[in-house]
Amino acid sequence: MKKTLRWTAVAAAVAAAVAVGVVAGGSLCLLAYSLTPRKTMRARNAAAREVMTTEYPFLEPWLDSLETTGALRDTTIVGAEGERLHAIYAFAPTPTDRTAVIVHGYTDNAVRMLMIGYMYNRDLGYNILLPDLYFHGRSEGRAIRMGWKDRLDVLRWMEIANGIFGGHTQMVVHGISMGAATTMMVSGEQQQPYVKCFVEDCGYTSVRDQFAKELREQFHLPAFPLLPVASWICDLRYGWNFREASALEQVRKSTLPMLFIHGDADDFVPTEMVYPLYEAKQQGDRELWVVPGAAHALSYRDNREEYTDRVQEFVGRYIE
Repeated sequence: MKKTLRWTAVAAAVAAAVAVGVVAGGSLCLLAYSLTPRKTMRARNAAAREVMTTEYPFLEPWLDSLETTGALRDTTIVGAEGERLHAIYAFAPTPTDRTAVIVHGYTDNAVRMLMIGYMYNRDLGYNILLPDLYFHGRSEGRAIRMGWKDRLDVLRWMEIANGIFGGHTQMVVHGISMGAATTMMVSGEQQQPYVKCFVEDCGYTSVRDQFAKELREQFHLPAFPLLPVASWICDLRYGWNFREASALEQVRKSTLPMLFIHGDADDFVPTEMVYPLYEAKQQGDRELWVVPGAAHALSYRDNREEYTDRVQEFVGRYIE
């Protein structure tokens, strides 16, 4: 009997060790898959200009003109870890204090947000600054930060943009997808007087919610125990965790006006995420536009004229 109990205890210990190993290994794989997809990002960086001018043909003559005249410029700052962070910017066609800081999505880069740059610069007459977030585009870094620590870099880019464009700007921050989540995360911080409003397009409620959705739909796995363990490892390795990275909680603290945009055919960042975000915005003006038939991050592409009109109408209430 004692021998049987001893072997049972040994078997249970081995099973527990194997389970711990499987969860730890799975969590490490989750982090690598989600936060360091280097091959995907290299391909996106290399093809960014070609993809954008193919999908948005009107960008090519505008970009050619900016580049020929030297109007599309580069700038860099040094991040908190000593990394080099890069952005591109352009002055408005006619001198103005109106400025847009435009934030790209997951595994994207500043070039892949130039359609929104065109809207603000060419159509609406704004100065524009488009950062490459940490680990994206031409910026350095160790891993994607899903908008959370990026919010602090974007606050610095907003300050840089204000300085570049004269020191007395009226500023909107506009993000798409992860850039929209970043924008909402920014909105919950203390703002400078030059910041007037925000536009978020298809942002997620929190990193935990988005990762749980991806685990369920892509891999048919439950959030527990992989997500808590992966979040703990992320905190040890990169200094942030999934639960604290919440656009929803930041929006609760936001006091400046915000336009929420989401396609009703979005199955990547599910459309239903926009409703709790909108409801959480209890301070300051808010407006919601759910775009019929629009898939993830395609509301502008598929509804260019209406998108431009709605942004102009909303932002124009707060920026003269």
